Amino acid sequence: MTGMHHMLVHFPLALWALAALMLLLGVGVRGAAGRLCRGGVLAVLALAWLGALAAIASGLLVWPMEASLNSPLTRNHLLMALWATALWTVITLLVWRGGEQAFSGGRGAVLVVLALVGSGLFAITGTLGGHLAGAPTAMSHLLERLGWNLYGTFYLPYWALLLLLALGGLCLIGGLGNKRR
Repeated sequence: MTGMHHMLVHFPLALWALAALMLLLGVGVRGAAGRLCRGGVLAVLALAWLGALAAIASGLLVWPMEASLNSPLTRNHLLMALWATALWTVITLLVWRGGEQAFSGGRGAVLVVLALVGSGLFAITGTLGGHLAGAPTAMSHLLERLGWNLYGTFYLPYWALLLLLALGGLCLIGGLGNKRR
């Protein structure tokens, strides 16, 4: 099953990388290339999301859950995979619900920022997966230089979690207010 997981993770990673490029071009380029990117990115995002679900499911089958949850490195890998998938799910929903308007003005800037953060999250996920497979990368050395202990569990302080929840609530209220107008 380990080999299956290693193969499956490359599909969402490649498709999310393509989607990030398509979002950048869809927001920043006018003309035929921009229209093609805006028109095709939703299909790429949907395929990436399905691939991510398959990759996560196969990853959960690699080792017993007790072993995975007792290894800080594995917990971090799983956490980053779930965060990346959640963020790309939000991007997919924004593109699906927003249509062509999702790419204009401030909405387009939000898509670009979310795509860049999502790309960083899946890069960290892959780095941690490489550590689990015994193949550290230059990215893992960069993370260590930035002060991340890859072999200790990442923790989010409660104040930061509450701040994120408050910001999410404000965004939800603002979105619902704009929808009513």
